[in-house]
Amino acid sequence: MANTLLNVDRITNAALMILHQKLNFIGSVNRAYDSSFAVDGAKIGSTLRIRLPNQYVVRTGSAMVTQDVTEQNTTLTVANQRGVDVNFTTTELTMNIFDFTQQVLEPAVAVLAANIEADALSMATDVYNQVNGMGSAQTFKNVMQARKQLVDNLAPADDNRMIRLNTQDNVDLVDSLKGLFQDANNIKRQYTEGIMGRTGGFEFAENTFLSTYTRGAENTAYIVNGAGQTGASLVVSTGAGAGIKGDVFTVAGVFRVHPETKVSTGVLQQFVLTAAYAGGAGTMSISPSIVTSGALQNVSASPANSAVITFAGTASTASGLSLAYHRDAFTFATADLIMPEGVHFAARRMVEGISMRIVRQYDINNDRIPARIDVLYGYKTIRPQLACRMAAN
Repeated sequence: MANTLLNVDRITNAALMILHQKLNFIGSVNRAYDSSFAVDGAKIGSTLRIRLPNQYVVRTGSAMVTQDVTEQNTTLTVANQRGVDVNFTTTELTMNIFDFTQQVLEPAVAVLAANIEADALSMATDVYNQVNGMGSAQTFKNVMQARKQLVDNLAPADDNRMIRLNTQDNVDLVDSLKGLFQDANNIKRQYTEGIMGRTGGFEFAENTFLSTYTRGAENTAYIVNGAGQTGASLVVSTGAGAGIKGDVFTVAGVFRVHPETKVSTGVLQQFVLTAAYAGGAGTMSISPSIVTSGALQNVSASPANSAVITFAGTASTASGLSLAYHRDAFTFATADLIMPEGVHFAARRMVEGISMRIVRQYDINNDRIPARIDVLYGYKTIRPQLACRMAAN
């Protein structure tokens, strides 16, 4: 019996279609840097520095006051490699594998896609803006509060504002809105597919990889140790209970300022732990950095000595987490893996920014044909102020 399998191009294209269908977060973020990696004749290694927008201080009066221009940048690293490997005997391929795409590629690529999407969504813990609706169902008011956070931080008013809902938040919002502000086709999709479409300035979709976030064990006794602190760390005294990366908090008397005028908004600046904290007196790693003057100023004043620190939510308690963001808050990139020679076949395709390679080789010693599917990728939160977490339930 002749062994009938899909040709290499059909296999690769089918797998890419499956992969793309499984991802609704990484396809919605900034993908401008894919072409920077693994370019023949112009390879830059695994890291790329991304320039952030310059900011300036406005003078008052006619006298010229020059200022230094300090360009800000962040680094995108493409070094995460994930894959799925299979191994068949030639007998199995001949007698049992009738549809390589359906029987092998679809389940393999589905789990690969799931892991890539879940990994990229870990960027949610980089976000310090948060709507605190813990203990109650997700509401449209929370959505509008998240929108306010993006507007206040000057997120572009375009069609690139997104919301990815965990499945319970999707249930609550669809049930509460039931088609408000939607055209007939979107109302139909609410009932037939359980998704909202576009509402309130956002494009909505649910994502099963957003579920719950369990806050650390910090108690209410944490206070600032020493006035005048600035930068990406905060020295604290007293307090107990370990914190985890992603815990959101505010500091009494430290208010957010308007990004351009630097006038206090009267709203407490939110911060997030960027690394686990053991608890008690010590130094917390935080974001954003505390900047009290100049073009990058983001708060009205540095924390006062003994200022009270308040963590969002209840210690050691889980809440549902959804994410509102502008496309440019995050970036995701894939790189073209090299094509090995001397193998049974090797193929690589890119569809809408997802670069995947499939390689298959014959093992003559064991009469087997192993195959591997690989994606090399990286991600980075480049402008966290353009995103907002929505905690509920």
